[in-house]
Amino acid sequence: MRVLTLTLAALIVLIQYPLWLGKGSWLRVWEVDQQIRAQRESNRRLQARNNALEAEVRDLKVGREAIEERARSELGMIKRDEIFYQVLEAAPAGRVSEPRNP
Repeated sequence: MRVLTLTLAALIVLIQYPLWLGKGSWLRVWEVDQQIRAQRESNRRLQARNNALEAEVRDLKVGREAIEERARSELGMIKRDEIFYQVLEAAPAGRVSEPRNP
């Protein structure tokens, strides 16, 4: 009877091996599921970025305001007969810059 029990236990272990450690095992399914989740998150971020870029391209094609805004912010351009004021922030109180003597 003991030999039969050990034989059946060994057969059960052999049958369970592919389920837990084989090519289509639960562990492999879990790993693939984690990869799918990571890829979906990456796709979501990239889709949001693509939507923003698409909206920006559409805005640049249609409206002059977007082109003007970009020229002002990125290239520092100003319109003709426009007065440009540059506001400089004061240095922090603990940091005083002294003139250098050559």
